[in-house]
Order: sequence, then C-alpha cells, then structure tokens
Amino acid sequence: MRVAVIFVPQVKRDKLLEISKALAAGIQSQGHQVDIVDASRDVNTRLTIYEYVAIGTEVVSLFGGKIPAKVSEFLRGSGTVVGKRSFAFVTKKAIGADKGLQRLMKQMESEGMFLKFSDVLSSAAEATEIGKRLNIS
Repeated sequence: MRVAVIFVPQVKRDKLLEISKALAAGIQSQGHQVDIVDASRDVNTRLTIYEYVAIGTEVVSLFGGKIPAKVSEFLRGSGTVVGKRSFAFVTKKAIGADKGLQRLMKQMESEGMFLKFSDVLSSAAEATEIGKRLNIS
C-alpha cells in the first residue's frame, strides 16, 4: 500500500522531520511503500495516489493551540483527499498540544479525510512504535 507521511514545519523543522522519518520507518516495517513530504517545500505534491496519509505539524502558539496556515493551503492544493484514511499527529509541547491536535483533525476532516488515529508524539522512538502499530490495511 502507498502511504504518505506529510509534515508541515513552522519553527522546529528538524524535530518534525526526525519524528516523520521515524514514523515512516515504522510503517515501512509493515511492508508498505512510504514517501515523506515536506509541505513547506513540496508544494505541488498530489495525494491522490496514496491510500493512507499521515499529517503532522507543530503547535505555533503557546496557549491557543494554533497550527500553521500552510496545513490548509497544502490540503486544498493536493488533489483528491476526500475519503482518504489518515493519521494526524503533532509534536509534544508543554501547553497547547492537545488543542493543536484537535485543530489539525478538524482541518483534515473539513477536507473530507477519514481519521483513523491521532496522537501527540514526543520522540522518534515513540513515532517508530506508533508506525509499527498503525492499522493501515
């Protein structure tokens, strides 16, 4: 199965990239083909060819749980995403990570994506374990 792991960085690109790569490694261990997409750089990526999509970002405000506006821009311009099974994740932050995850999930659902799972990830090791356990098939 083809899977896309998309990350939308705002400030801490390296941490989000590390977690995304670990998540992709966990998913690949299940035998799936995984592509990692940086939404801030790969603006013309089409998600139509993928059966499963994982989208991750970081919380950009301290209390409000705001996520980057680039998330909605990327999803609107990425082809057909209606009905795609998906996983939403945000990086752990002291305050606001849960609210940020809710906003990401709401944005994905407003585009017609079907959320199967969501989580706040704090480390690459945790992301690898989540990737190994995701029910993608």
